[in-house]
Amino acid sequence: MTTIKLNGKTVVVRSAPDTPLLWVLRDELKMFGTKFGCGISACGACTVHLDGNSIRACSYPLSAVAGRNVTTIEAMEHDRIGRAVEAAWIKHDVPQCGYCQSGQVMTAVAFLRKNPHPTEQEVVASMGANLCRCGTYQRIKDAVLDAASSLA
Repeated sequence: MTTIKLNGKTVVVRSAPDTPLLWVLRDELKMFGTKFGCGISACGACTVHLDGNSIRACSYPLSAVAGRNVTTIEAMEHDRIGRAVEAAWIKHDVPQCGYCQSGQVMTAVAFLRKNPHPTEQEVVASMGANLCRCGTYQRIKDAVLDAASSLA
C-alpha cells in the first residue's frame, strides 16, 4: 500500500508500485478528469501537479509519488489561479471537443503560479507541449493571458 496526498487529503492506494499514476487516479481513486491521451508523455492530456509542478501522470509510477502532493483538475475549483483559468477558458470559448482541456488547464495553472506576468511568447512556449487535436491554440494563449491579467 502507498500513501499519497490527493487534492489535500491523505489517501491510501492499493495499486502496485509500478502502476502509472494515471491509472491509479482513474481506476482506483475514480478521478476521471485526468485523461489518457497517448501513454508516452507526448500529449499532455494526463497532466496533473506533483508538489505544484506539472507532470504527465501516464509516465510516473505510483512509487515516484509516494508521500507527495498530487493535485488533479477536480481541485481547481478551490484554487484561486485555477478558478481564474477556468473563467478565462469559458470567456474565450477554448474547448471544442474538450478532451485535452484538463491537461491544458493544469499546465496553465502551474505556469501562472511560477510566472504570474507572462509575455505572449512565454505562454506559447509553456503551453506548446500540450497537444490540442482541435487546434484551439490561439484561444488557449488568449485565455492564459487573460487569466494572468485578471489575477494581477
